[in-house]
Amino acid sequence: MPAPPTLKIIEIFPSIQGEGMRQGEPTVFVRLAGCDRRCSFCDTKYAWEGGREYAVDRILENVHRIRRRFPARWVCLTGGEPFMQDVRLLVRLLKRDHCRVQVETNGTRYYPTAADWITVSPKPKEYLVRPEFQRLAKEVKLVVTRELDLAVIRRIRAAFQSRIPVLLQPESNRRWSQKQALRLLKQASAANLDNIRFSVQLHKIIGLR
Repeated sequence: MPAPPTLKIIEIFPSIQGEGMRQGEPTVFVRLAGCDRRCSFCDTKYAWEGGREYAVDRILENVHRIRRRFPARWVCLTGGEPFMQDVRLLVRLLKRDHCRVQVETNGTRYYPTAADWITVSPKPKEYLVRPEFQRLAKEVKLVVTRELDLAVIRRIRAAFQSRIPVLLQPESNRRWSQKQALRLLKQASAANLDNIRFSVQLHKIIGLR
């Protein structure tokens, strides 16, 4: 009999979604290990390596146990970079259990999944995104680093349909980054770029994980 499929997991925990258009919704987070970008500004560097091998059934058991005391409808697969591992079975089984599934990705790797919501966060310097995500993304999140400028925002905006919001998220809610995000938002508005928005990390503001 073949061994059950496994995934390398850093942590599984309940919280609220603190970022993006789903901000404020109760969510169970499954953080997968491994990352192919390793940005200097990353706030989850502990997920770059390591992790423990979990059978998919065990991940589901953990999610079930959490949802019994924290009745979240949403499960967010994050990282690291989830698409470095094969999460297709996990997504299917979560949806079978009437969960809605969000996947947060940097957009450089792709395979089809049954996820309900895909958040794409292109990373510097190239800000590369697989073309499949231009159709599938529900939102695009740009961390406002010191290097982010209007030219990048313009290029990202052109790559996605106007109905998909492009969110300018200050780096770890730092004050200098907030100011830069507001400057960029003003520039984008003056350049007639549609659906560019300012976004913050709500969970950090209110002191949640």
